[in-house]
Amino acid sequence: MPDSLDEDIPSIHEDRLWRDNGWTASVIKNEDDDGWAVAMTLDGHAEPALVGPWTMGRDKKNPKPLDVSAFNTLVKTASEVLRRHEQHVAAQLHKEVQIEVGGARVTVALDIEPDEENPVATLTATGADGSALAAVRVGPNHQLNRASAQRWAEAGYPRPREE
Repeated sequence: MPDSLDEDIPSIHEDRLWRDNGWTASVIKNEDDDGWAVAMTLDGHAEPALVGPWTMGRDKKNPKPLDVSAFNTLVKTASEVLRRHEQHVAAQLHKEVQIEVGGARVTVALDIEPDEENPVATLTATGADGSALAAVRVGPNHQLNRASAQRWAEAGYPRPREE
């Protein structure tokens, strides 16, 4: 995530705090036991993207110091966690099914626009050639599946009743 904001945040390379390349690793006392944990936080985010166990040092009392190799591994893992979370959210906000109408393939999609106070969704039908066949507003709780899409298409793409 290199941008001008990253340049304003100084790098830190300490045993229990490492900040670089838009990420901060903090080694913290594990509240559940006598061990240690590491929290990986993306710059600009309030909550860590990843919290996991951290290795004890040789004295079996203090944590192993952070180093560049461990930090890079943690960045890779935390980035993957964020990527999977974003994919999951995207999958919840966009669903689509393929149906056949009059011998032609039609893609019916439901796109939800999240909003805490007034979320809305759009149901669209697109022909195999990319042509727009229909688009209607529906509630964000609209259930899209092959059967509901087929019924909608066969009825001439009317505005569905609110569910």
